[in-house]
Amino acid sequence: MIESHFSGEKIVSNSSEAFSLHEKSSFGEKKESKIEYSLVEALFLVYENKMIIRSGKNILTPESFLKKLKKLDKKIETKLSVFSDLRKRGYVIKSALKFGAEFRVYDKGSRPGSEHARWILYTVREHNTLNWHNFAAKNRIAHSTKKNLLIAIVDEEGDVSYYEISWLRP
Repeated sequence: MIESHFSGEKIVSNSSEAFSLHEKSSFGEKKESKIEYSLVEALFLVYENKMIIRSGKNILTPESFLKKLKKLDKKIETKLSVFSDLRKRGYVIKSALKFGAEFRVYDKGSRPGSEHARWILYTVREHNTLNWHNFAAKNRIAHSTKKNLLIAIVDEEGDVSYYEISWLRP
């Protein structure tokens, strides 16, 4: 079990289990002498019973951790549905904030840092809308970074449907 610490908006661990899971499955990012997790990675690991989160001296329950994360990220549950679905299928998912997206998705068996992500992924709830201008902008970013655009739509039951968009050359 990975013991981690939650402070501000960061979740970090210096446990040997954290380093082992990072090497084996690419969870978290190495930062000096610790592993730093994205919010959704940590939440996923908590729900998979692989991580406990400490905030000060207290251990957070999964419910209290989720409540804290909802204050930081209103889309955390939507992101978790997509992250969980893809990780369980064997994909590696990393943040794509610098691309203006939620995630970069790597092919099964790929290692971030040694290979490039195949997709830039945006998550949306089934009842939300996406206008054509935003859609075109997202597709342009994906194309300019030599990745395909992946839209993940999460329905009311938490099931995810994926739509891959790529450029065609006539």
